[in-house]
Amino acid sequence: MNDIGKILVAFGLLIALAGVVLVLVGRVPWIGRLPGDIHIQRGNFIFYFPLATSLLLSVVLTLLLYVVGRR
Repeated sequence: MNDIGKILVAFGLLIALAGVVLVLVGRVPWIGRLPGDIHIQRGNFIFYFPLATSLLLSVVLTLLLYVVGRR
């Protein structure tokens, strides 16, 4: 049971960290507006797919997890 408690605390901290990141990302003006992000607006229809932002985030997280995993 002690291990499960530690895992739950780690997940809780990870979720809290993700929340803080989401709040701070709104303040960075270029996140979600990179060249390569798809934004189509026609009348009342809006389609938005942050392709370039997703790729950049994927590369950054992959490198970060690789570095952390090496330790």
